Amino acid sequence: MTDLVSKARRIAVLTGAGISTASGIPDFRGPQGLWTKNPAAQAMFDIDEYVASTEVRAEAWKFRRAAAAWDAEPNAGHRALVDLERQGRLTGLITQNVDGLHQKAGSVLVHELHGTVWYVDCLTCADRVPMAEVLPRLEAGDPDPACELCGGILKSATISFGQSLDQAVIDAATRATQEADLFLAIGTSLQVYPAAGLCDLALRAGIPLVILNAEPTPYDDEATAVITTPIEETLPGLVA
Repeated sequence: MTDLVSKARRIAVLTGAGISTASGIPDFRGPQGLWTKNPAAQAMFDIDEYVASTEVRAEAWKFRRAAAAWDAEPNAGHRALVDLERQGRLTGLITQNVDGLHQKAGSVLVHELHGTVWYVDCLTCADRVPMAEVLPRLEAGDPDPACELCGGILKSATISFGQSLDQAVIDAATRATQEADLFLAIGTSLQVYPAAGLCDLALRAGIPLVILNAEPTPYDDEATAVITTPIEETLPGLVA
């Protein structure tokens, strides 16, 4: 397994919530995941529910205000991927995460499939402002802050169910996969598309697939190797 990674010259990496759990950010589908413990919380991540309900938006803003991402620090798994990039072996770091920890660790070639929690978009006029400019309005007592330009609904710059992904980001992720001689899927359940579809793209091209995830995934049987040990303990050794 170590030889497979060490001999690869061009590695595409896909990360999911599992790489950030050691930084104190809960995942969604794991045993202690947000949706596992509170299935009703999924309404906050559905664009139709979000737009239709002031109550859902108020709950979503409470969730954002208390998000672990604001104080979280990258862990050894994030830092290992920085090392991989500095080795010149990374074609792209494709992430389903919105926490910004890859960038905070020092990664540059990051493609955020699902957006970022660090910015806020207006769903009407598309104005984008830093999250840090909106959170104080919650502190001041506004449970559902509106766009200061047009009065439209504000939402974190993340992709909710029912929203389209950024085609430019998808294209970049596709290129990174096609240019690789190894595809490494880390901390992702591989149940959400099009992210999981990158595994299909790699397999069709004959690119070995290595999965590092605590729970089983739908791609385990097709993977060249599956590793279930903790990411923050395992990934640094693989990259080194």
